Amino acid sequence: MFGYATDETEECMPLTLLLAHKLNYRMRELSLNGECPWILPDSKSQVTVAYRDSEGALEPLRVHTVVISVQHSPDITLQEIRHSLMEKVVKVVIPAKYLDDKTICHLLPSGKFLMGGPQGDAGLTGRKIIVDTYGGWGGHGGGAFSGKDYSKVDRSGAYAARWVAKSLVKAGLCKRALVQISYAIGVSQPLSITVFHYGTSNRDEDELLQIVQKNFDLRPGVIVRELGLKRPIYQSTACYGHFGRKEFPWEQPKKLVF
Repeated sequence: MFGYATDETEECMPLTLLLAHKLNYRMRELSLNGECPWILPDSKSQVTVAYRDSEGALEPLRVHTVVISVQHSPDITLQEIRHSLMEKVVKVVIPAKYLDDKTICHLLPSGKFLMGGPQGDAGLTGRKIIVDTYGGWGGHGGGAFSGKDYSKVDRSGAYAARWVAKSLVKAGLCKRALVQISYAIGVSQPLSITVFHYGTSNRDEDELLQIVQKNFDLRPGVIVRELGLKRPIYQSTACYGHFGRKEFPWEQPKKLVF
């Protein structure tokens, strides 16, 4: 299981994925408030950002490309859809400092999108693991979140790894962190814990690992108790990702002793 955090945004999430989720959320908002009643529930987005690598830390420079496809009712033209998406979604969600005259926007690039949801794609479990996590940044152990309960370390262990990574970044110990944890069924203690800081810390990775081991008990039962994972908190994870959202306990950084 992996947890990732980066200081490029306040939420400690990659800007690319954060903006993609916000684009989807904005479309749903416009549908619900009646401003764009033609927007139907199925939507997809992707954001490409140009970065400057500063000794391992990442600085977003500009948005290179935006892709949006959204299911819509048949009584609206593609021209109207594309205009509304640009003016009411892209320009509202993406900060103006990241947009310029070279930003490419592919809005419904394949044309009309009339059939969505279960009619268009059946099934859920295991089909959205990257959008649930970090949009391809960091790492993913392969286990899906959606469709599994807290007893599976695919889910609870990944939440704990994110908790650890975000706590390290928020404590100022590094600018980026990737935390890797492995388990075996029937063995309570993690088989391994590894911390990568991409060269963004003045402490070596062994020292960061010692800080993690001093501050976190990563046995599955303890994770469930400390993060309150037995509570019915999972419905809102069905869309907009599992990380970077204040309502989840693993998003509250732990005050570290070091």
